[in-house]
Amino acid sequence: MRNVCTVIGSLTRIGLACSAALMLNTAFSQDFQSHPSTQDASVRVTLETLARWEDELSNWGRWGPDDQRGTLNLITAQKTKQAAGLVQTGETVTLQHFVTTEPPAIDSAAFGPTEHWMSRLDPVTGEPTFALDEIQFSLHDGMLSHLDALCHYRTEIDGEYIIFNGYPQNLTATGCEDLGIDRMGTSYVTRGILVDMPLMRGVDWLDPSTPIYVEDLLAWEEFAGVTIGSGDALFVRTGRWAKRDAEGPWQYGQGGAGLHASVLPFLRERDVAILIGDAVNDVQPSGVEGINRPIHQLTQVNLGLPIVDNGYLKEVAETAARLQRWEFMTAIQINPIKGGTASPFNAHATF
Repeated sequence: MRNVCTVIGSLTRIGLACSAALMLNTAFSQDFQSHPSTQDASVRVTLETLARWEDELSNWGRWGPDDQRGTLNLITAQKTKQAAGLVQTGETVTLQHFVTTEPPAIDSAAFGPTEHWMSRLDPVTGEPTFALDEIQFSLHDGMLSHLDALCHYRTEIDGEYIIFNGYPQNLTATGCEDLGIDRMGTSYVTRGILVDMPLMRGVDWLDPSTPIYVEDLLAWEEFAGVTIGSGDALFVRTGRWAKRDAEGPWQYGQGGAGLHASVLPFLRERDVAILIGDAVNDVQPSGVEGINRPIHQLTQVNLGLPIVDNGYLKEVAETAARLQRWEFMTAIQINPIKGGTASPFNAHATF
């Protein structure tokens, strides 16, 4: 039997432990406050609300007891055929931001160093003797667009850590035994829907800690003439990369615009297949006392909805605005890292 405070409290600690926010240099600490609107009665979410949604929004067993793909199952062959029909101009833009070798910043290198080196050097001169190189980086780096595996977040039931579909979270030195990134398929093509909040509001980017609510998503559907539906890849742009380019890095993991927890039933109702944000998806702070990333928590553990952090949505936003088209074909390739907790988000949009 679940105990609300025990379950959600445990998840809060786990979610925070998985969060880059705790790993960033405390010398850069900034004092971000949750947006006052998150406490309005019409949208306010509590730990009790989340505990209820754990069951009400659950996709456990929906695709069978052995399923390890979650809502990616919604990307059917028919959905892929429909997505291919969206291609008109053939223009293609990347949706990935890769790690950089710039000095560690307030929003990067939180979990480990990023290094790149030539791997065949002359022992005397130190000069490269052949064109071979190596790279090291964290899959959850704050500059890397990455798809979280469904084993990344967990809940606690009767004293045991449980992940999506009721699997125990068995972690070994080589990764996740179940729901690792290698168990989630390798290739998907579906319809992408871009929600460009800064464009709709007439700004370059949303201010830190700005929440996005269901009413904002509905307003976007009317603005863009699109309807978010089953099997879609939902891209939610806050302008994180535009702000970084203009003003430099900041602790977006502690003070960033993003989805408010009240959006969770909408994501379940619309059967979104994959959620992509240009920051951490959750508005930060979350505005839900006791848990920092409720979007992360319930999408991955209860809905089985894979999410992408740090998606590069700047170029796709520019192209969509120029073409006045906010739906497109998107192709996603997953690196099948055995037991991996994430994969670089290798994806593009074609209009």
